[in-house]
Formats: sequence, C-alpha cells, structure tokens
Amino acid sequence: MSAEDANGRFDIELQRLEKRLDELVVICKQLQEENRSLKQRQDSLIEDRASLLQKNEQVRGRVEAMISRLKAMEQSP
Repeated sequence: MSAEDANGRFDIELQRLEKRLDELVVICKQLQEENRSLKQRQDSLIEDRASLLQKNEQVRGRVEAMISRLKAMEQSP
C-alpha cells in the first residue's frame, strides 16, 4: 500500500465521518426542537387539566347545592 493510497483512504474515511457528523448535528437539532415543542405541549396540557379540575369542583358544588335544595323541598310540608 503506497502513501497515496493510504492518504486517499484516509480522506475518504474522513469525508464519511464528516458527513455522518453533519447528519448527527441535524438530528440533534431536530430532537431539540421536538423536545421544546413537547415541553410546551405538556405545559399546556397541565394548565388545561388544572382548569378542568377547577371547573369540575365548581360543578360538583352546584350539584350538591341543588340536591340539598331538592331534599329540603321534599321535607317541606
């Protein structure tokens, strides 16, 4: 194997590694963006859940109040 052959193979291998590294950088950026998007979505869902739980408690209170009034009306002569 001559020095030129070795240098040629080294250059080819180096180009292959550079290409792979570029691909990995692109993948890393995509994953970072996806992660950011998922975190935003998670935050939004957490807020929605808290809001729904609060509304559920309000409705529960209203229903319980209606039941109490109905029971009071039943007991009235």
